[in-house]
Amino acid sequence: MTKQLMRGSHAIAEAATRAGCRFYAGYPITPQNELPEYMSVRFAQLEDATFVQAESELAAINMVMGASMAGVRAMTSSSSPGISLKQEGISYMAGMELPAVIVNIMRGGPGLGNIAPSQQDYLQATKGGGHGGYRTIVLAPCSGQELVTLTIKAFDLADAYRSPVILLGDGLMGQMMEPVIFPDPIDPAALPKKDWTLDGARGRDSRLIASLHLDPTEMEQFNWKLARKYAAICERETEHESYLLDDAVVAVVAFGTAARIAKGAVNRVRKAGLKAGLFRPITLWPFPGKELRDLTRTIKSLLVFEMNFGQMVEDVKLSVGEQARVHFHGRPGGIIPTPHDIGAAITKLIHRYGL
Repeated sequence: MTKQLMRGSHAIAEAATRAGCRFYAGYPITPQNELPEYMSVRFAQLEDATFVQAESELAAINMVMGASMAGVRAMTSSSSPGISLKQEGISYMAGMELPAVIVNIMRGGPGLGNIAPSQQDYLQATKGGGHGGYRTIVLAPCSGQELVTLTIKAFDLADAYRSPVILLGDGLMGQMMEPVIFPDPIDPAALPKKDWTLDGARGRDSRLIASLHLDPTEMEQFNWKLARKYAAICERETEHESYLLDDAVVAVVAFGTAARIAKGAVNRVRKAGLKAGLFRPITLWPFPGKELRDLTRTIKSLLVFEMNFGQMVEDVKLSVGEQARVHFHGRPGGIIPTPHDIGAAITKLIHRYGL
């Protein structure tokens, strides 16, 4: 395996192709246009792949829904307002237990906002942005290489749990160029057979995939089934990174691009003799709350850093309760803070409590 210098959006598209994705539908929106652009060229090189530039985001998610019903590994991508338009379809897919990967390269908001990097879609992604109380697994990469590995993992998790999975990036991550290593491609024919797909009923009983349950008792039973599945995901699939936490007196909690900035800030204050570390959630849902709560046995001050005005901080507070002091530092709207900015916030916190 050799390293390749590649743009983030291109890395996602190549990783998806190598993961056996053979259907893509999307609609252009900045700052993720490089992803479908790359995918359109890449899929043209394959005999069994279909790329569609749909007439709208609504059409794109419904095309992905149909491809998933047929058993194909399917994906769509967009950015903030475009993901909002896909929410009804994502809810339907959760209600039909259909696997798919949805990539959100976030931009500033709310509304049309701007095309600058932001993390203002955390709540939308992690709380189920559509109707019905469903959940989706949410993965938050912070490097070019993680864009590759977590894209592949997203397809595996989607199939394993028959659920939409969201890969949550931002405009900086989509545009940055880093060296990445790709695994060998997966042969889609070698993937486990799905016994629920709609691929023609010759020689077998017909099948039905639907999210309509007019009988309230039936609807309740199905929702309890989803609840059991979500509980299993929470039990098995949390993932996080710990960095310099063994002797830390303050832990910065950050994800994605913010975590990269925070890691630089931690290194900066460490050189000044201040003991800070980083806790980085990789799965935003399920959130690694137990692991964060365990951390508060030794660390009583947490600084949550986000590129918004406070969203993940709610999950942090729910996770640790009264076990630690939770502070917040954020910049909403697309302005990217520097390690110096976060370092100053860490230093202020440590001096405030005499840590």
